[in-house]
Amino acid sequence: MVASIDKFLVDNVDDLIPSDSKFGLPELHYAMQALMENEDSTISWVNELEDQFANRMGVKYAIACNSGTSGLHAALYAANIFEGCEVIQPALTVVMDAYATIYLGGVPVFTDINSETWNIDIHEIEKKITDKTKAIIVVSLYGLPVDINPIMDLAKKHGIIVIDDSAQSVLSYYNGKIAGTLADMGVFSFENSKHMTAGSEGGMIITNNSEFAKKARKFAGIGYKNLTATAGRTSLASSVFQNPEYERFDTIGFNYRMNRISAAVALGQLERIDVLTMRRKIIGEMFLTAIECCDWLKPQFIPVNCSHSYFTFGVLYSGDIYRGINWKDFYHRYKSLGGDGFYACWKNPYLEPSLKGKIFGGVTLINGLCPIAEKYQKKLMLFKTNYRNMDVAERKINILSKMIDDIGR
Repeated sequence: MVASIDKFLVDNVDDLIPSDSKFGLPELHYAMQALMENEDSTISWVNELEDQFANRMGVKYAIACNSGTSGLHAALYAANIFEGCEVIQPALTVVMDAYATIYLGGVPVFTDINSETWNIDIHEIEKKITDKTKAIIVVSLYGLPVDINPIMDLAKKHGIIVIDDSAQSVLSYYNGKIAGTLADMGVFSFENSKHMTAGSEGGMIITNNSEFAKKARKFAGIGYKNLTATAGRTSLASSVFQNPEYERFDTIGFNYRMNRISAAVALGQLERIDVLTMRRKIIGEMFLTAIECCDWLKPQFIPVNCSHSYFTFGVLYSGDIYRGINWKDFYHRYKSLGGDGFYACWKNPYLEPSLKGKIFGGVTLINGLCPIAEKYQKKLMLFKTNYRNMDVAERKINILSKMIDDIGR
């Protein structure tokens, strides 16, 4: 049956997969194979994805989850975050890092950013460390690796665990190593907009620490007692569990497991990850060329020891100051000329309605906590890099470049 499906897919791939689709033949092949298997199949798509991802990242353990957010939750649990523990995290990122902290009763400690890289600032981290600090979440923002080595040195000095939120960073490099692999744990997202996806939602925790891996896996796997760092089984021979004395769970956990169809899609994406990521990197470089010599569009500074994987291409906008054109007018002008528009930065986590005004660890979440992050949030423009057609990407970027020329660089 599988062979006939393969032939059918090959013969009909142009009809089944549009040329501008994010998905290719491997994803379709694996997803159909997973769908057509019976319950007795010996293939574990989730285990295969974990093994392949760990191998690609060069780490010992990988734990698949149903989202990046659940991965953060499980990683913080593995780091032994509980009621009252402080978790330092950047003030320029999505709110989910804070949510994952709060889920466990922890205290999110929002920390300002470096004005050049827009990633969390180690000097600000150092100011925020107390005897309650148990973890630091760093974020490799928009695909630019955080300067992790000094942060790891600082954390080791204080006995703090570091989690790298690499949701937006796949195959970025720091000192020749894949970003996300140098912290105590890394967490990736496979949501549909990311470099690679599981079709809709998905995530992965990576680590070289067997205890962290085991705790994260149990927490994300409903607490099955037989789960281990490298997986284990949640289904056993009937002669084992058809027994009133059999005990299944030894940990209170959540059902954050990835399903096999998502794993099959993600496995196909992983096979093509170099191509998918390289395309974004090329488009990012095209944007850099387009804004050359423009004093009022400033990109992230990329240190010489880092490579950017461009989940998005971000610029800090000062056209309101230098050209008298505000953010929204620039947006509408670009759209009117045929550009795709661009995204604004999320609100600072503590200024989202769900958190603003609340008190954590004696700190009221209000404007003014992290001045640089708050200033940049209002000025960032985030251009899409996930074009599947390079001709379209070039056309859109050329519109931007000509518009900048008309305004004046």
